[in-house]
Amino acid sequence: MSQSLIVNISEEWSNIMNSRHMDLFLIPTVLLTSVTLLVNPVLFLCILCFPSLRKENRYLLLANMLIADVLFLTINLAVVSCNTVGKDMHHILCEFMLFSTVTTYSCSLLTVTLMVVDTYVAVRWPLRYNEILPPCRARKIIVALWVLSAVCPMSLLVMFDVFITEQQSRRVCLVLITLQSSNQNMTTRIHLYFIIAVSLCTALIVYCYVRLYIITKTSGIWQNRYSRARMTLLAHALLLMMYFTPALVFGVELALLQGHTVSVPAVWINLVNMSVLMLLPRFCTPYLYILRYREIYKTLQQVLWKKRHLSQITAA
Repeated sequence: MSQSLIVNISEEWSNIMNSRHMDLFLIPTVLLTSVTLLVNPVLFLCILCFPSLRKENRYLLLANMLIADVLFLTINLAVVSCNTVGKDMHHILCEFMLFSTVTTYSCSLLTVTLMVVDTYVAVRWPLRYNEILPPCRARKIIVALWVLSAVCPMSLLVMFDVFITEQQSRRVCLVLITLQSSNQNMTTRIHLYFIIAVSLCTALIVYCYVRLYIITKTSGIWQNRYSRARMTLLAHALLLMMYFTPALVFGVELALLQGHTVSVPAVWINLVNMSVLMLLPRFCTPYLYILRYREIYKTLQQVLWKKRHLSQITAA
């Protein structure tokens, strides 16, 4: 593994971005990130500040996904901005950003998967649900999700620091370039781990939804074309697809960068993935759950009404 190879690929990547005016991708990144960051913290604080919401596992998991998304969006905006500016970045700062990006993105995917499992357990064993998944156990599972999400990027960083003796600043800081600069055996293992992880999460989600349909099909909630159950399933399926699509696109990016050569399509796909595809599900999530969960909607409405009422009293 050569540090000079990372630097060369980074410089070539930066030259392609400058020559094709790809700095315009910063505009959708800033817009989508800004709008999402206006809503996510409000929802997160609503869940934490109201005991009625904080006691339910689905809201705890939603709060965890919201905070993971906020961290991911903030770091992703910093990475895209630094890459667009084209200034050399210190290797320690770059490694921290890469570690944080992979950890927060992985935590979001695992939380989405666990939310589906939580729904399945609640429907399958309604009388034993509080015994199987009490809030204290849910909090421990959330901590375990963060630890599990951090294990892979941390081990990769340690491995890179061991094999790379001379660390240099980089013009472009990307997980893709760092992974692809490793030796062939390590790249194959990373691909295998990546495919297995995504396949397991997808298989678990599909299994839970199929079982939910089998369990609830006799209750009559699926008979109406525009029933709440159908609309909820459709919305969640769309959201899950948007969360997992960037991971599949990342696999395409790895394939396009084989041979340590940078092509224009590879740069385009990477920028579309980082600036649009990865941000869309995080942009849609808070609005979907405001409409989906009546308790959150009423709580948010109550908070905004109190704030408006207090401002009117202060003005008077």
